[in-house]
Amino acid sequence: MTIPTIPTGPASLGAPETSTMRAPVSRQVPQKKTFWSQLLMSFAMFRNPKSLTGIVILGVFVVVALLGDVIAPYGALEKDFTALRQAPSFTHLLGTTHMGEDILSQLIYGTRGVLIVGFLAGIIGTAIAVLMGVVAGYTRGWRSESLSAITNVFLVIPGLPLIIIVASQFENPPLILIAAVLAATGWAWGARVLRAQTMSLRNRDFIQAARANGEPLHRIILVEMLPNLMAIIASSFVGTVTAAVLGLTTLAFIGVIPISNLNWGTILFWAQQNGAFPDFWWWYIPAGLCIAILGVALSLINFGIDEYVNPRLRSAGERARAMKKKGLDVNDAMTVVRTPTLETAPQKKAPQTP
Repeated sequence: MTIPTIPTGPASLGAPETSTMRAPVSRQVPQKKTFWSQLLMSFAMFRNPKSLTGIVILGVFVVVALLGDVIAPYGALEKDFTALRQAPSFTHLLGTTHMGEDILSQLIYGTRGVLIVGFLAGIIGTAIAVLMGVVAGYTRGWRSESLSAITNVFLVIPGLPLIIIVASQFENPPLILIAAVLAATGWAWGARVLRAQTMSLRNRDFIQAARANGEPLHRIILVEMLPNLMAIIASSFVGTVTAAVLGLTTLAFIGVIPISNLNWGTILFWAQQNGAFPDFWWWYIPAGLCIAILGVALSLINFGIDEYVNPRLRSAGERARAMKKKGLDVNDAMTVVRTPTLETAPQKKAPQTP
């Protein structure tokens, strides 16, 4: 009687795998976070319905500003002396001024100047706010205190009188100068918020780990901090643009900006100077509506960003959208409990007697 032997040693390594042997478990290696991947994640704030609505409205104004020469039916200062202060008609959809100028064409051409000044002021003001706020929040000692003191000084400077003084020194100030002055008076609030948020981030574990690994300062700020601050930076940018648009129209309405810089505020200035209030409504209401609609679009974008940043607002918004999908009233304080009716309720069968 022979006893079968079990092969051992190197020869057994080449034996076919049986059903009892387990296959090696493949583990997924986590992908390393890069600056661009975190940047895309931070722009998820614009997927909010409020932000999307505001971006669509803002996109319409951007298209009008870019294609103004094609869309406008007349020139901005083209005069029709046969139609002076004419009400809206098929020839002039929004009426004319006292000189026969088409108001719709002036609104279209004025959109370009409003958006250029607004976005330039937003970019310049946000860049200053990020530089001052992040550096003041990350550094310690006299550097942080000095930058914080400069920010506090700009917080209390009256913006509109300073803008009037600077703009009145030039006969025809360029748009970039107007944007720079508006940005210089509107960056301090964003820098204050960014400083506070950066001070809370600098003690987080991932910042301490990056610092312990010997990563340079610029990489810590660009890769580790800025993507986490992107929502606040976007909110600061939107707020600066809104303030710049209101500041530009205010300066144009009070006559500080020359009439050659055509914008919505210039239209309101000429309407007020020529006694358009309140009879010639088509002269001032469209310009006021454009300012209001652009402000609503920027506010919707800002509300969407706030809802994305604040966990309480985000959960409340998700709960409200879920209730709307179920057909429930969001403003109803009572909880609706649906009970089966007599027709839909299952009826019990009576016991059968033998």
